[in-house]
Amino acid sequence: MATIQEQIKQDLARAMKEKDTELKNTLRIVMGEFGRGASKEVSDAEAVKVLQKLVKSERESLGHAKKDGASRYIEILESYLPKMATDEEIRQWIAENIDFSQYKNKMQAMKDIMGHFGAAVDGGRVKQILEKL
Repeated sequence: MATIQEQIKQDLARAMKEKDTELKNTLRIVMGEFGRGASKEVSDAEAVKVLQKLVKSERESLGHAKKDGASRYIEILESYLPKMATDEEIRQWIAENIDFSQYKNKMQAMKDIMGHFGAAVDGGRVKQILEKL
């Protein structure tokens, strides 16, 4: 299976052939961000962090511009991210695997929860779920 970076390279070549300007420009931005690292090749974990940072930045920009909905830019970026765990999946895993008596407070469970789900959850979302428990 191709890495996220390899898939983006392939999709960039396809976008150039198909003259899909928006896809091409978006993927060039991503590849430029990958190039800022210490090496030319990035792991999938590093790629996910870069993509999440770009999505967050774009959402903040759209929020300040008072625009509704997601842009195609965000849709393109998110298409390379792993499927996010649902709130119900997070709650169920917490119920089955976390014993809150082992922590001084609920938020200390964040490390274990994030360790299990990795890039499939947003830390802010997990925090909101924990606050409601």
